[in-house]
Amino acid sequence: MDLQRHDFQLSELVEKIKKNDNRLVALQVPEGLKMQALEMMDKIEADSEAKVILAADPCYGACDLVHDKMKMMGVELVAHMGHSQMNIDSGMPTHFIPVTYDGDPEIEPVIEILLKHKAMAEHRLMEIENDINPVITENEGKARFLDAVGRITPLKGNKLGLVGSIQHLHLLEEYKERIEKIGFEVVIPVGGERLTLPGQVLGCNYSGDRDDIGHYLFLGSGDFHPIGLVMHTGKPLALLDPYNGEASEMSLQRIERILRQRFGLIMAVDKSNSFGILIGEKPGQMRRNLAIRMKRLLEKHNKKGYLLALDHVSPDLIDFYPVDAFVNTACPRIAIDDSVRYAKPLITPFELEVALGEKKWESGYQFDEIP
Repeated sequence: MDLQRHDFQLSELVEKIKKNDNRLVALQVPEGLKMQALEMMDKIEADSEAKVILAADPCYGACDLVHDKMKMMGVELVAHMGHSQMNIDSGMPTHFIPVTYDGDPEIEPVIEILLKHKAMAEHRLMEIENDINPVITENEGKARFLDAVGRITPLKGNKLGLVGSIQHLHLLEEYKERIEKIGFEVVIPVGGERLTLPGQVLGCNYSGDRDDIGHYLFLGSGDFHPIGLVMHTGKPLALLDPYNGEASEMSLQRIERILRQRFGLIMAVDKSNSFGILIGEKPGQMRRNLAIRMKRLLEKHNKKGYLLALDHVSPDLIDFYPVDAFVNTACPRIAIDDSVRYAKPLITPFELEVALGEKKWESGYQFDEIP
Protein backbone atom coordinates (compact mmCIF):
# COMPACT_ATOMS: atom_id res chain seq x y z
CA MET A 1 0.00 0.00 0.00
CA ASP A 2 1.40 3.39 -1.07
CA LEU A 3 0.90 5.34 2.14
CA GLN A 4 2.17 8.58 0.59
CA ARG A 5 -0.91 8.68 -1.64
CA HIS A 6 -3.38 8.15 1.21
CA ASP A 7 -4.89 10.99 3.20
CA PHE A 8 -5.27 9.96 6.84
CA GLN A 9 -6.45 13.43 7.89
CA LEU A 10 -4.29 13.35 11.02
CA SER A 11 -4.04 17.15 11.17
CA GLU A 12 -7.83 17.44 11.37
CA LEU A 13 -7.88 14.78 14.07
CA VAL A 14 -5.23 16.58 16.12
CA GLU A 15 -7.19 19.83 15.86
CA LYS A 16 -10.30 18.07 17.15
CA ILE A 17 -8.33 16.58 20.04
CA LYS A 18 -6.94 19.99 20.96
CA LYS A 19 -10.31 21.70 20.68
CA ASN A 20 -11.91 19.13 23.01
CA ASP A 21 -8.85 19.03 25.28
CA ASN A 22 -8.89 15.23 25.05
CA ARG A 23 -6.24 13.53 27.16
CA LEU A 24 -6.79 9.89 26.25
CA VAL A 25 -7.72 8.86 22.70
CA ALA A 26 -8.33 5.44 21.17
CA LEU A 27 -7.24 4.69 17.60
CA GLN A 28 -9.21 2.02 15.75
CA VAL A 29 -7.98 0.93 12.32
CA PRO A 30 -8.83 -1.87 9.85
CA GLU A 31 -6.45 -4.78 9.43
CA GLY A 32 -4.81 -3.33 6.31
CA LEU A 33 -3.58 -0.31 8.28
CA LYS A 34 -2.42 -2.02 11.46
CA MET A 35 1.25 -1.95 10.36
CA GLN A 36 1.07 1.86 10.15
CA ALA A 37 -0.84 2.33 13.40
CA LEU A 38 2.22 2.93 15.60
CA GLU A 39 3.49 5.62 13.26
CA MET A 40 0.09 7.31 13.43
CA MET A 41 0.12 7.10 17.21
CA ASP A 42 3.53 8.80 17.29
CA LYS A 43 2.26 11.60 15.06
CA ILE A 44 -0.90 12.20 17.11
CA GLU A 45 0.95 12.22 20.44
CA ALA A 46 3.72 14.48 19.10
CA ASP A 47 1.24 17.07 17.82
CA SER A 48 -1.19 17.04 20.75
CA GLU A 49 -1.28 16.67 24.51
CA ALA A 50 -3.14 13.36 24.30
CA LYS A 51 -2.01 9.80 24.89
CA VAL A 52 -3.19 7.22 22.35
CA ILE A 53 -4.36 3.66 22.91
CA LEU A 54 -4.57 1.34 19.90
CA ALA A 55 -7.74 -0.75 19.88
CA ALA A 56 -5.80 -3.77 18.64
CA ASP A 57 -8.66 -6.26 18.25
CA PRO A 58 -9.72 -7.00 14.64
CA CYS A 59 -11.85 -4.25 13.10
CA TYR A 60 -14.23 -5.29 10.34
CA GLY A 61 -15.97 -2.03 9.52
CA ALA A 62 -17.94 0.93 10.84
CA CYS A 63 -20.33 -1.58 12.41
CA ASP A 64 -17.47 -2.81 14.62
CA LEU A 65 -17.00 0.06 17.06
CA VAL A 66 -15.25 0.02 20.41
CA HIS A 67 -17.52 1.14 23.21
CA ASP A 68 -17.78 -0.13 26.80
CA LYS A 69 -14.19 -1.35 27.12
CA MET A 70 -12.65 1.92 26.02
CA LYS A 71 -15.07 3.91 28.15
CA MET A 72 -13.97 1.89 31.17
CA MET A 73 -10.34 2.78 30.37
CA GLY A 74 -11.19 6.48 30.45
CA VAL A 75 -10.96 7.06 26.70
CA GLU A 76 -12.59 10.38 25.75
CA LEU A 77 -12.55 10.09 21.94
CA VAL A 78 -12.29 7.22 19.44
CA ALA A 79 -10.60 7.91 16.10
CA HIS A 80 -12.00 5.34 13.67
CA MET A 81 -9.95 5.01 10.48
CA GLY A 82 -10.95 3.78 7.04
CA HIS A 83 -14.76 3.83 7.30
CA SER A 84 -17.64 6.31 7.25
CA GLN A 85 -20.23 6.75 9.97
CA MET A 86 -23.27 4.48 10.01
CA ASN A 87 -26.71 4.97 11.52
CA ILE A 88 -25.56 3.44 14.82
CA ASP A 89 -24.44 4.84 18.16
CA SER A 90 -21.65 3.08 20.01
CA GLY A 91 -22.13 5.22 23.12
CA MET A 92 -18.65 6.74 22.65
CA PRO A 93 -17.68 10.04 20.97
CA THR A 94 -16.25 8.78 17.66
CA HIS A 95 -14.44 10.66 14.90
CA PHE A 96 -14.65 8.84 11.55
CA ILE A 97 -11.81 9.26 9.05
CA PRO A 98 -12.61 7.66 5.67
CA VAL A 99 -8.95 7.66 4.43
CA THR A 100 -8.89 8.53 0.71
CA TYR A 101 -6.50 7.47 -2.05
CA ASP A 102 -5.58 9.73 -4.97
CA GLY A 103 -5.38 6.99 -7.63
CA ASP A 104 -6.35 7.88 -11.21
CA PRO A 105 -6.69 4.69 -13.29
CA GLU A 106 -7.36 4.87 -17.03
CA ILE A 107 -10.83 3.72 -18.11
CA GLU A 108 -9.72 2.17 -21.42
CA PRO A 109 -8.94 -1.28 -19.91
CA VAL A 110 -12.51 -1.67 -18.60
CA ILE A 111 -14.48 -0.41 -21.64
CA GLU A 112 -14.70 -3.79 -23.41
CA ILE A 113 -16.11 -5.40 -20.24
CA LEU A 114 -18.65 -2.60 -19.82
CA LEU A 115 -19.84 -3.03 -23.41
CA LYS A 116 -20.31 -6.77 -22.88
CA HIS A 117 -22.25 -6.19 -19.68
CA LYS A 118 -24.44 -3.55 -21.33
CA ALA A 119 -25.34 -6.09 -24.01
CA MET A 120 -26.25 -8.61 -21.28
CA ALA A 121 -28.57 -6.05 -19.68
CA GLU A 122 -30.18 -5.29 -23.04
CA HIS A 123 -30.79 -9.01 -23.62
CA ARG A 124 -32.39 -9.29 -20.19
CA LEU A 125 -34.68 -6.36 -20.97
CA MET A 126 -35.71 -8.05 -24.22
CA GLU A 127 -36.57 -11.24 -22.30
CA ILE A 128 -38.73 -9.25 -19.91
CA GLU A 129 -40.51 -7.42 -22.73
CA ASN A 130 -41.24 -10.73 -24.49
CA ASP A 131 -42.33 -12.29 -21.19
CA ILE A 132 -40.08 -15.32 -21.69
CA ASN A 133 -40.72 -18.19 -19.23
CA PRO A 134 -43.36 -16.36 -17.13
CA VAL A 135 -44.20 -19.59 -15.26
CA ILE A 136 -41.50 -21.96 -14.02
CA THR A 137 -41.45 -25.34 -12.36
CA GLU A 138 -39.83 -26.24 -9.04
CA ASN A 139 -36.78 -27.63 -10.85
CA GLU A 140 -36.53 -24.49 -12.98
CA GLY A 141 -36.77 -22.51 -9.78
CA LYS A 142 -33.75 -24.35 -8.39
CA ALA A 143 -31.82 -23.59 -11.57
CA ARG A 144 -32.79 -19.94 -11.24
CA PHE A 145 -31.56 -19.98 -7.65
CA LEU A 146 -28.18 -21.14 -8.97
CA ASP A 147 -27.96 -18.41 -11.61
CA ALA A 148 -28.39 -15.06 -9.87
CA VAL A 149 -26.81 -12.94 -12.59
CA GLY A 150 -29.16 -11.41 -15.15
CA ARG A 151 -32.11 -13.73 -14.62
CA ILE A 152 -33.91 -13.13 -11.35
CA THR A 153 -33.75 -9.36 -11.06
CA PRO A 154 -36.56 -7.02 -12.19
CA LEU A 155 -35.07 -4.63 -14.73
CA LYS A 156 -36.35 -1.46 -16.41
CA GLY A 157 -33.13 -0.06 -17.89
CA ASN A 158 -29.51 -0.72 -18.80
CA LYS A 159 -27.83 2.21 -17.07
CA LEU A 160 -24.37 1.75 -15.60
CA GLY A 161 -24.27 2.01 -11.81
CA LEU A 162 -20.97 3.52 -10.63
CA VAL A 163 -19.99 2.52 -7.10
CA GLY A 164 -16.86 2.11 -5.01
CA SER A 165 -15.25 1.46 -1.67
CA ILE A 166 -14.84 4.34 0.76
CA GLN A 167 -11.23 5.16 -0.25
CA HIS A 168 -12.25 5.93 -3.83
CA LEU A 169 -15.69 7.54 -3.63
CA HIS A 170 -14.22 10.99 -4.27
CA LEU A 171 -13.36 9.78 -7.80
CA LEU A 172 -16.91 8.84 -8.81
CA GLU A 173 -18.13 12.16 -10.21
CA GLU A 174 -15.03 12.55 -12.39
CA TYR A 175 -15.30 8.97 -13.66
CA LYS A 176 -19.00 9.43 -14.32
CA GLU A 177 -18.15 12.25 -16.74
CA ARG A 178 -15.39 10.23 -18.42
CA ILE A 179 -17.61 7.20 -18.99
CA GLU A 180 -20.56 9.27 -20.20
CA LYS A 181 -18.32 10.78 -22.89
CA ILE A 182 -17.90 7.35 -24.47
CA GLY A 183 -21.63 6.73 -24.68
CA PHE A 184 -22.81 5.16 -21.41
CA GLU A 185 -25.68 6.48 -19.30
CA VAL A 186 -24.20 6.51 -15.80
CA VAL A 187 -25.80 6.89 -12.37
CA ILE A 188 -24.19 7.06 -8.94
CA PRO A 189 -26.78 5.32 -6.74
CA VAL A 190 -27.73 6.65 -3.32
CA GLY A 191 -28.45 4.03 -0.65
CA GLY A 192 -30.22 3.98 2.69
CA GLU A 193 -29.31 5.36 6.11
CA ARG A 194 -26.49 2.85 6.66
CA LEU A 195 -24.65 4.30 3.66
CA THR A 196 -23.20 7.77 4.22
CA LEU A 197 -22.10 8.75 0.71
CA PRO A 198 -23.43 8.42 -2.87
CA GLY A 199 -22.03 5.37 -4.63
CA GLN A 200 -21.02 3.67 -1.40
CA VAL A 201 -21.42 -0.08 -0.97
CA LEU A 202 -20.78 -2.13 2.14
CA GLY A 203 -20.30 -5.85 2.62
CA CYS A 204 -23.74 -5.97 4.23
CA ASN A 205 -25.68 -3.28 2.36
CA TYR A 206 -26.31 -2.56 -1.33
CA SER A 207 -29.51 -0.57 -0.90
CA GLY A 208 -28.62 1.90 -3.68
CA ASP A 209 -29.54 -0.65 -6.35
CA ARG A 210 -32.29 0.50 -8.76
CA ASP A 211 -34.31 -1.34 -11.38
CA ASP A 212 -33.05 0.98 -14.14
CA ILE A 213 -29.43 -0.05 -13.46
CA GLY A 214 -28.52 -2.96 -15.71
CA HIS A 215 -24.87 -3.43 -14.75
CA TYR A 216 -22.21 -2.00 -12.45
CA LEU A 217 -18.66 -0.69 -12.33
CA PHE A 218 -16.88 -0.92 -8.98
CA LEU A 219 -13.88 1.30 -8.18
CA GLY A 220 -11.84 -0.50 -5.58
CA SER A 221 -9.62 -3.48 -4.85
CA GLY A 222 -10.35 -7.02 -3.75
CA ASP A 223 -13.54 -9.01 -4.23
CA PHE A 224 -15.26 -8.59 -0.84
CA HIS A 225 -17.67 -5.87 -1.99
CA PRO A 226 -18.06 -7.19 -5.57
CA ILE A 227 -19.19 -10.65 -4.46
CA GLY A 228 -21.89 -9.19 -2.24
CA LEU A 229 -23.00 -6.69 -4.89
CA VAL A 230 -23.53 -9.38 -7.53
CA MET A 231 -25.22 -11.75 -5.09
CA HIS A 232 -27.59 -8.98 -4.01
CA THR A 233 -28.38 -7.41 -7.39
CA GLY A 234 -27.98 -10.34 -9.78
CA LYS A 235 -26.32 -7.93 -12.25
CA PRO A 236 -22.99 -8.07 -14.11
CA LEU A 237 -20.12 -6.24 -12.45
CA ALA A 238 -16.89 -4.80 -13.83
CA LEU A 239 -14.00 -3.81 -11.56
CA LEU A 240 -11.36 -1.10 -11.95
CA ASP A 241 -8.61 -1.09 -9.33
CA PRO A 242 -7.28 2.42 -8.53
CA TYR A 243 -4.19 0.92 -6.91
CA ASN A 244 -2.83 -0.84 -9.99
CA GLY A 245 -5.11 0.29 -12.84
CA GLU A 246 -6.18 -3.26 -13.68
CA ALA A 247 -9.65 -4.01 -15.04
CA SER A 248 -11.54 -7.27 -14.50
CA GLU A 249 -15.04 -8.62 -13.96
CA MET A 250 -16.72 -10.63 -11.24
CA SER A 251 -16.84 -14.04 -12.87
CA LEU A 252 -20.35 -15.40 -13.28
CA GLN A 253 -18.86 -18.86 -12.78
CA ARG A 254 -17.50 -17.81 -9.40
CA ILE A 255 -20.87 -16.51 -8.26
CA GLU A 256 -22.51 -19.71 -9.44
CA ARG A 257 -19.97 -21.76 -7.45
CA ILE A 258 -20.85 -19.77 -4.33
CA LEU A 259 -24.57 -20.24 -4.94
CA ARG A 260 -24.10 -23.99 -5.49
CA GLN A 261 -22.31 -24.09 -2.15
CA ARG A 262 -25.24 -22.25 -0.53
CA PHE A 263 -27.65 -24.67 -2.22
CA GLY A 264 -25.69 -27.60 -0.77
CA LEU A 265 -25.81 -26.16 2.73
CA ILE A 266 -29.56 -25.64 2.52
CA MET A 267 -30.01 -29.25 1.48
CA ALA A 268 -27.64 -30.35 4.27
CA VAL A 269 -29.83 -28.83 7.01
CA ASP A 270 -33.04 -30.34 5.65
CA LYS A 271 -33.06 -33.05 8.34
CA SER A 272 -31.43 -30.95 11.09
CA ASN A 273 -33.42 -30.67 14.32
CA SER A 274 -31.29 -28.35 16.48
CA PHE A 275 -29.74 -25.01 15.54
CA GLY A 276 -27.46 -22.50 17.20
CA ILE A 277 -28.72 -19.01 16.32
CA LEU A 278 -25.82 -16.53 16.37
CA ILE A 279 -26.43 -12.99 17.61
CA GLY A 280 -23.65 -10.45 17.01
CA GLU A 281 -22.74 -8.26 19.98
CA LYS A 282 -21.04 -5.57 17.88
CA PRO A 283 -23.11 -2.35 17.84
CA GLY A 284 -23.78 -2.43 14.11
CA GLN A 285 -24.44 -6.16 13.82
CA MET A 286 -26.83 -6.85 16.68
CA ARG A 287 -30.04 -8.24 15.17
CA ARG A 288 -31.72 -9.66 18.23
CA ASN A 289 -35.25 -9.44 16.84
CA LEU A 290 -34.26 -11.36 13.72
CA ALA A 291 -32.64 -14.06 15.86
CA ILE A 292 -35.77 -14.39 18.01
CA ARG A 293 -37.90 -14.61 14.86
CA MET A 294 -35.69 -17.46 13.61
CA LYS A 295 -36.11 -19.25 16.95
CA ARG A 296 -39.91 -18.96 16.70
CA LEU A 297 -39.82 -20.17 13.11
CA LEU A 298 -37.88 -23.26 14.17
CA GLU A 299 -40.37 -23.90 16.97
CA LYS A 300 -43.19 -23.68 14.43
CA HIS A 301 -41.53 -26.57 12.58
CA ASN A 302 -40.92 -28.56 15.79
CA LYS A 303 -37.19 -27.83 15.79
CA LYS A 304 -34.97 -26.45 18.54
CA GLY A 305 -33.12 -23.14 18.38
CA TYR A 306 -30.54 -21.85 20.90
CA LEU A 307 -29.68 -18.13 20.97
CA LEU A 308 -25.89 -17.65 21.18
CA ALA A 309 -24.48 -14.12 21.57
CA LEU A 310 -20.88 -13.48 20.51
CA ASP A 311 -18.69 -10.45 19.90
CA HIS A 312 -16.53 -12.43 17.48
CA VAL A 313 -17.70 -15.49 15.52
CA SER A 314 -15.13 -18.17 14.71
CA PRO A 315 -15.06 -21.99 14.43
CA ASP A 316 -13.27 -22.53 17.75
CA LEU A 317 -16.02 -20.57 19.54
CA ILE A 318 -19.04 -22.45 18.20
CA ASP A 319 -18.14 -25.77 16.53
CA PHE A 320 -18.18 -27.69 19.81
CA TYR A 321 -21.85 -26.96 20.61
CA PRO A 322 -24.01 -30.12 20.26
CA VAL A 323 -26.34 -28.75 17.58
CA ASP A 324 -26.84 -29.89 13.98
CA ALA A 325 -26.31 -26.50 12.31
CA PHE A 326 -26.02 -22.75 12.87
CA VAL A 327 -28.05 -19.77 11.67
CA ASN A 328 -26.09 -16.53 11.46
CA THR A 329 -27.74 -13.19 12.28
CA ALA A 330 -24.44 -11.40 13.00
CA CYS A 331 -22.37 -9.98 10.10
CA PRO A 332 -24.04 -11.37 6.94
CA ARG A 333 -20.69 -12.10 5.32
CA ILE A 334 -19.67 -14.67 7.93
CA ALA A 335 -21.95 -17.31 6.42
CA ILE A 336 -21.02 -16.44 2.82
CA ASP A 337 -17.25 -15.97 3.04
CA ASP A 338 -16.24 -18.27 5.90
CA SER A 339 -18.68 -21.19 5.86
CA VAL A 340 -16.07 -23.71 4.71
CA ARG A 341 -14.12 -23.09 7.94
CA TYR A 342 -16.92 -24.49 10.10
CA ALA A 343 -17.46 -28.16 10.87
CA LYS A 344 -21.26 -27.80 10.74
CA PRO A 345 -23.52 -26.04 8.24
CA LEU A 346 -23.66 -22.27 8.75
CA ILE A 347 -26.61 -20.67 6.94
CA THR A 348 -28.34 -17.31 6.63
CA PRO A 349 -31.90 -16.53 7.82
CA PHE A 350 -33.19 -16.62 4.23
CA GLU A 351 -31.56 -19.99 3.66
CA LEU A 352 -33.25 -21.34 6.79
CA GLU A 353 -36.61 -20.12 5.50
CA VAL A 354 -35.98 -21.92 2.21
CA ALA A 355 -34.95 -25.11 4.01
CA LEU A 356 -38.14 -25.02 6.08
CA GLY A 357 -40.33 -24.40 3.04
CA GLU A 358 -41.32 -20.89 4.14
CA LYS A 359 -39.84 -19.36 0.98
CA LYS A 360 -39.68 -20.76 -2.56
CA TRP A 361 -36.76 -21.35 -4.88
CA GLU A 362 -38.54 -19.37 -7.58
CA SER A 363 -37.96 -16.14 -5.69
CA GLY A 364 -34.23 -16.38 -6.43
CA TYR A 365 -31.42 -15.93 -3.94
CA GLN A 366 -31.94 -13.19 -1.35
CA PHE A 367 -28.70 -11.78 0.00
CA ASP A 368 -28.79 -11.18 3.76
CA GLU A 369 -28.48 -7.45 4.44
CA ILE A 370 -28.45 -5.17 7.46
CA PRO A 371 -30.56 -2.10 6.56
